[in-house]
Amino acid sequence: MKKYINEVIDALQNIPDFEGVDPSNISRLGGLTNLVHKVEMDTQSVIVRIPGPGTEEYIDRVVEANNAQVAAKVGVSPKVIYADTNSGIMITETVKNIETMSPDLFKVRKEAPKRAGLALAKLHNSGETFDFRFELFSMIDEYLEILSTKDVNFPNGYHEVVNAARPIKDLLEKANLPLAPCHCDPLCENFLDDGNIMWIVDWEYSGMNDPLWDLGDLSVEAGMSDLQDLELLQAYFGREPRDQETARMIIYKAMCDLLWTLWGLIQHADKNPAEDFWAYATTRFARCKELMQHRSFQNHLKAIERVIN
Repeated sequence: MKKYINEVIDALQNIPDFEGVDPSNISRLGGLTNLVHKVEMDTQSVIVRIPGPGTEEYIDRVVEANNAQVAAKVGVSPKVIYADTNSGIMITETVKNIETMSPDLFKVRKEAPKRAGLALAKLHNSGETFDFRFELFSMIDEYLEILSTKDVNFPNGYHEVVNAARPIKDLLEKANLPLAPCHCDPLCENFLDDGNIMWIVDWEYSGMNDPLWDLGDLSVEAGMSDLQDLELLQAYFGREPRDQETARMIIYKAMCDLLWTLWGLIQHADKNPAEDFWAYATTRFARCKELMQHRSFQNHLKAIERVIN
């Protein structure tokens, strides 16, 4: 722990008006792959993110820094005070009086899905452009390549499900879907809520993407009910969602689990101690298969086909 405190103090040397900090004013926050700390100083409070080992294999820190700054400009993310694109160290302002969200909090905090939908709509409709194109199947291939260099097993049937999902790629491409600046990794813990608005943090996987990816992925992460899904969609669109919009959200629920299964396997192979990543990966894969095999899934695909035709 002392080593990490020293790393945080070293990182703080890069910001203006730093005059030293009492280690007792440094507190560890959450994070599956990175070390994230809140630092209370006399003149300000900041968040210091130290990247986890191995993240350089799949995170482009130049892209992340640019997109985090754009998101702050839009007003959905805290101001970036310092970003080192070589080391990956990032320092941002602290948002006051917020609750870091979790799946449980999304269930009990009144209108939490609504506030999340409004925050995502603000980002997606900003007219800004993110560096990087988040493309599902290209990322699957990249993660598979990374895993080919590691000693790790795949959940039984993973490659067959990837192949079964390939026609979905063709369908989505034919639909000529809109692209917008997207978070692309909307873990509940990346949403900060003050009861009136939500802020979004952690832009490691962000890029231009179909905006319905963010809604589908957040729904999965929060374990939202059908009613919460509807609240999220209604707030996002400011109206009732159309069939093909709901369909895209549901399809991305399955596809995000397909992708993050591989991410979990990379963490497992790298022996990331943050949690049991084998269980993480196999749980996600099982959920993906269940959704893709549900009788309603084909109806969602047909809803998108009707738009194309």
